[in-house]
Amino acid sequence: MKLLVAALEAELVAFPTDLAGFDRLVTGPGKLQAAHALTRALDATEYDEIVVVGTAGAIDPRLDALVYEVTAAIQHDVTDIDGIVGQHVSLPPRVEFGRGGVTIATGDHFVDDSDAVAVIRPLGAGLVDMETFAYAWVAEQFRVPIRVLKSVSDRAQDDALTDWRATVAACSAQLRERFLADYGV
Repeated sequence: MKLLVAALEAELVAFPTDLAGFDRLVTGPGKLQAAHALTRALDATEYDEIVVVGTAGAIDPRLDALVYEVTAAIQHDVTDIDGIVGQHVSLPPRVEFGRGGVTIATGDHFVDDSDAVAVIRPLGAGLVDMETFAYAWVAEQFRVPIRVLKSVSDRAQDDALTDWRATVAACSAQLRERFLADYGV
Protein backbone atom coordinates (compact mmCIF):
# COMPACT_ATOMS: atom_id res chain seq x y z
CA MET A 1 0.00 0.00 0.00
CA LYS A 2 1.15 3.52 -0.86
CA LEU A 3 0.13 6.85 0.68
CA LEU A 4 -0.94 9.80 -1.49
CA VAL A 5 -0.30 13.04 0.40
CA ALA A 6 -1.26 16.67 -0.25
CA ALA A 7 -1.38 19.68 2.02
CA LEU A 8 -4.78 20.88 0.78
CA GLU A 9 -7.90 19.30 -0.72
CA ALA A 10 -7.69 21.90 -3.50
CA GLU A 11 -4.48 20.23 -4.72
CA LEU A 12 -6.37 16.94 -5.14
CA VAL A 13 -9.52 18.18 -6.92
CA ALA A 14 -8.55 16.38 -10.14
CA PHE A 15 -7.91 13.08 -8.32
CA PRO A 16 -10.60 10.48 -7.69
CA THR A 17 -11.37 9.96 -4.01
CA ASP A 18 -10.46 6.28 -4.21
CA LEU A 19 -7.28 5.13 -5.96
CA ALA A 20 -6.45 1.41 -6.02
CA GLY A 21 -3.38 0.70 -3.91
CA PHE A 22 -3.32 4.15 -2.28
CA ASP A 23 -4.55 5.64 0.94
CA ARG A 24 -5.07 9.40 0.89
CA LEU A 25 -3.91 11.99 3.41
CA VAL A 26 -4.55 15.74 3.48
CA THR A 27 -2.28 17.24 6.12
CA GLY A 28 -3.13 20.93 6.20
CA PRO A 29 -0.65 23.67 5.31
CA GLY A 30 2.72 24.29 6.96
CA LYS A 31 5.53 22.24 8.41
CA LEU A 32 3.99 21.44 11.79
CA GLN A 33 0.69 20.21 10.40
CA ALA A 34 2.54 18.25 7.70
CA ALA A 35 4.86 16.58 10.21
CA HIS A 36 2.06 15.82 12.66
CA ALA A 37 -0.37 14.33 10.13
CA LEU A 38 2.26 12.26 8.32
CA THR A 39 3.70 10.95 11.59
CA ARG A 40 0.25 9.86 12.74
CA ALA A 41 -0.40 8.13 9.40
CA LEU A 42 2.94 6.30 9.46
CA ASP A 43 2.43 5.29 13.09
CA ALA A 44 -0.95 3.76 12.19
CA THR A 45 -0.12 1.97 8.93
CA GLU A 46 2.95 0.59 7.19
CA TYR A 47 3.38 2.01 3.68
CA ASP A 48 5.69 0.99 0.83
CA GLU A 49 5.95 4.53 -0.51
CA ILE A 50 4.74 8.06 0.15
CA VAL A 51 3.76 10.07 -2.93
CA VAL A 52 3.35 13.79 -2.29
CA VAL A 53 1.57 15.97 -4.84
CA GLY A 54 1.04 19.69 -4.59
CA THR A 55 1.72 23.19 -5.79
CA ALA A 56 4.88 25.25 -5.49
CA GLY A 57 6.12 28.69 -6.37
CA ALA A 58 8.98 28.88 -8.87
CA ILE A 59 11.87 31.05 -7.73
CA ASP A 60 14.17 29.86 -10.51
CA PRO A 61 13.10 31.79 -13.64
CA ARG A 62 14.07 28.79 -15.80
CA LEU A 63 11.27 26.67 -14.29
CA ASP A 64 8.05 26.83 -16.28
CA ALA A 65 4.50 26.01 -15.22
CA LEU A 66 5.08 22.25 -15.34
CA VAL A 67 5.25 19.32 -12.93
CA TYR A 68 8.68 18.77 -11.38
CA GLU A 69 10.11 15.89 -9.40
CA VAL A 70 11.58 17.24 -6.18
CA THR A 71 14.52 15.29 -4.80
CA ALA A 72 15.87 17.54 -2.04
CA ALA A 73 14.47 20.00 0.47
CA ILE A 74 15.87 22.80 2.58
CA GLN A 75 14.23 25.23 4.99
CA HIS A 76 14.27 28.90 4.12
CA ASP A 77 12.69 30.25 7.30
CA VAL A 78 15.14 29.04 9.95
CA THR A 79 18.45 30.30 11.28
CA ASP A 80 20.95 28.62 13.56
CA ILE A 81 22.53 30.16 16.67
CA ASP A 82 25.11 31.88 14.44
CA GLY A 83 22.34 33.50 12.39
CA ILE A 84 22.95 31.43 9.25
CA VAL A 85 19.76 31.39 7.18
CA GLY A 86 18.64 27.92 6.13
CA GLN A 87 20.45 26.21 8.99
CA HIS A 88 18.34 24.79 11.80
CA VAL A 89 19.79 24.31 15.29
CA SER A 90 18.96 20.58 15.41
CA LEU A 91 17.72 19.42 11.99
CA PRO A 92 19.85 18.72 8.93
CA PRO A 93 20.27 21.66 6.56
CA ARG A 94 19.15 19.50 3.62
CA VAL A 95 17.11 16.33 3.19
CA GLU A 96 17.81 14.38 0.00
CA PHE A 97 15.49 11.67 -1.25
CA GLY A 98 16.30 11.17 -4.93
CA ARG A 99 18.51 12.23 -7.80
CA GLY A 100 18.27 14.55 -10.73
CA GLY A 101 15.30 16.57 -9.55
CA VAL A 102 14.68 20.03 -8.22
CA THR A 103 15.48 21.32 -4.73
CA ILE A 104 12.62 22.96 -2.88
CA ALA A 105 12.83 25.52 -0.07
CA THR A 106 10.19 24.99 2.60
CA GLY A 107 8.92 27.62 5.01
CA ASP A 108 5.86 28.30 7.10
CA HIS A 109 4.69 31.31 5.15
CA PHE A 110 3.39 31.69 1.62
CA VAL A 111 6.16 33.37 -0.37
CA ASP A 112 4.66 36.17 -2.42
CA ASP A 113 7.15 39.00 -2.73
CA SER A 114 10.35 39.65 -4.60
CA ASP A 115 12.31 40.61 -1.46
CA ALA A 116 11.65 37.18 0.07
CA VAL A 117 12.61 35.46 -3.19
CA ALA A 118 15.88 37.42 -3.25
CA VAL A 119 16.74 35.99 0.19
CA ILE A 120 15.69 32.41 -0.65
CA ARG A 121 17.17 32.05 -4.15
CA PRO A 122 20.84 32.02 -2.98
CA LEU A 123 20.07 28.99 -0.77
CA GLY A 124 20.04 26.89 -3.96
CA ALA A 125 16.39 25.99 -4.42
CA GLY A 126 14.31 26.30 -7.57
CA LEU A 127 10.89 26.02 -5.90
CA VAL A 128 9.23 27.08 -2.64
CA ASP A 129 6.45 25.48 -0.63
CA MET A 130 5.27 25.07 2.95
CA GLU A 131 5.52 21.30 3.66
CA THR A 132 8.07 19.26 1.69
CA PHE A 133 10.98 19.47 4.16
CA ALA A 134 8.70 18.17 6.92
CA TYR A 135 7.32 15.33 4.77
CA ALA A 136 10.81 14.27 3.68
CA TRP A 137 12.26 14.42 7.20
CA VAL A 138 9.39 12.38 8.68
CA ALA A 139 9.63 9.82 5.86
CA GLU A 140 13.36 9.50 6.54
CA GLN A 141 12.71 8.89 10.25
CA PHE A 142 10.28 6.08 9.37
CA ARG A 143 12.54 4.76 6.58
CA VAL A 144 9.72 4.98 4.04
CA PRO A 145 10.64 6.02 0.47
CA ILE A 146 9.12 9.32 -0.57
CA ARG A 147 8.45 10.84 -3.95
CA VAL A 148 7.43 14.49 -4.36
CA LEU A 149 5.74 15.91 -7.47
CA LYS A 150 5.12 19.65 -7.54
CA SER A 151 3.23 21.70 -10.10
CA VAL A 152 4.30 25.33 -10.49
CA SER A 153 1.38 27.56 -9.56
CA ASP A 154 3.06 30.96 -9.38
CA ARG A 155 6.36 32.86 -9.41
CA ALA A 156 6.39 33.53 -5.63
CA GLN A 157 6.41 37.25 -6.42
CA ASP A 158 3.90 40.00 -5.79
CA ASP A 159 0.28 38.77 -6.05
CA ALA A 160 1.38 35.12 -5.99
CA LEU A 161 -1.51 34.18 -3.71
CA THR A 162 -3.94 35.49 -6.31
CA ASP A 163 -2.10 33.46 -8.95
CA TRP A 164 -2.25 30.34 -6.75
CA ARG A 165 -6.00 30.62 -6.24
CA ALA A 166 -6.51 31.01 -9.99
CA THR A 167 -4.28 28.08 -10.98
CA VAL A 168 -4.60 25.46 -8.24
CA ALA A 169 -7.25 23.43 -10.14
CA ALA A 170 -5.14 23.44 -13.32
CA CYS A 171 -2.11 22.38 -11.26
CA SER A 172 -4.13 19.51 -9.78
CA ALA A 173 -5.04 18.39 -13.31
CA GLN A 174 -1.34 18.45 -14.31
CA LEU A 175 -0.43 16.43 -11.23
CA ARG A 176 -3.23 13.94 -11.90
CA GLU A 177 -2.00 13.43 -15.47
CA ARG A 178 1.57 12.78 -14.27
CA PHE A 179 0.36 10.52 -11.45
CA LEU A 180 -1.75 8.49 -13.86
CA ALA A 181 1.18 8.13 -16.27
CA ASP A 182 3.56 7.06 -13.49
CA TYR A 183 1.25 4.84 -11.40
CA GLY A 184 -1.50 3.77 -13.82
CA VAL A 185 -4.36 4.65 -11.45
